[in-house]
Amino acid sequence: MLSGLRSSASSVTPGASGAAPFEQLQRFVEGNARQRQRLLPALVALGAELHPLIWSHLEQQERLAGDWATGSLLRLLAADQEQLLQLQRRYADGWLLAPPSDHTLFTELQQALLVEELEQADRVTSELLRRLAGPDAQKRGYVYFSEVPAMPRAELEFIDGCWWFYSSARYGFRVQRALLDRLSWRWEELWPKIGWKQDGVWTRYPGGFTWTHQAPEGHMPLLNQLRGVRVMDALMRHPAIDQAGSAP
Repeated sequence: MLSGLRSSASSVTPGASGAAPFEQLQRFVEGNARQRQRLLPALVALGAELHPLIWSHLEQQERLAGDWATGSLLRLLAADQEQLLQLQRRYADGWLLAPPSDHTLFTELQQALLVEELEQADRVTSELLRRLAGPDAQKRGYVYFSEVPAMPRAELEFIDGCWWFYSSARYGFRVQRALLDRLSWRWEELWPKIGWKQDGVWTRYPGGFTWTHQAPEGHMPLLNQLRGVRVMDALMRHPAIDQAGSAP
C-alpha cells in the first residue's frame, strides 16, 4: 500500500512520467492500489504545481470516506503549511462529514490523521471508544467486551472510516478485520503481522510502536490486549466493522 506522503521527493523528477500534472492526477485517482502506489511519488514531486488541481478535484468529491485517494491528496496538501491553513479554514470540522455527536473529538481525530500525528489520533480513538461504550467505560478508563455490541454503528463506522481514508487504506479496524479473516482468526499470527508482538513479546507502548505510515498494515489503531482478546474480538464482529472488513 501507499507509504507516507511526507517522505522526501528529491529523488523524483517532476514530470518524469512524461504526462502533464492533470493527467498524472487523473491516473492516480482512477488507478488501482498498485498503480496509485507507483504514481504517488511523481505527484509528491510536483509540489505546488499540483495544489490548484487538487483543490479543483476536491470541489467535485462527496465528503465521504468512499475513496481513499481523496484522503491521500488531502494529506499531500496538508504537507504544505499554507495549504493546511486553507484546509482548516474551509473545512473547520474536517473534510469528512461526522455524525452529530462528540463532534469536537471527531474533528480532533481528522486533524491528527490529516497531518500524520498518528499517536495523537490513536489516543483520540481510544477516548472515542470509551465514550461510545458509555459512562462506566469512561469512568474506569477502558472498555468491556460486553459494551461493544451496543456501540452506535454510525459513530464506529466514522472512526474506522477516518483511519482507512487518511492512511491510504493501510490502517483501521476494517483492515485488521480483513487480515484476521485471511489468517482464519488465528490471533497469535495476527500480532506479529501488525507489529503488536515481536519475538513473542508484546510491543511496548508507546515507544515500541511505529507512529508513521511506514508501520505494518493494520498497525493502528491500537487496542490493549493485556486483558485478553475479547474486546477486540467483539469489535471485529460489530456490524460496522464486520461488513467493512469483509467487503471486497
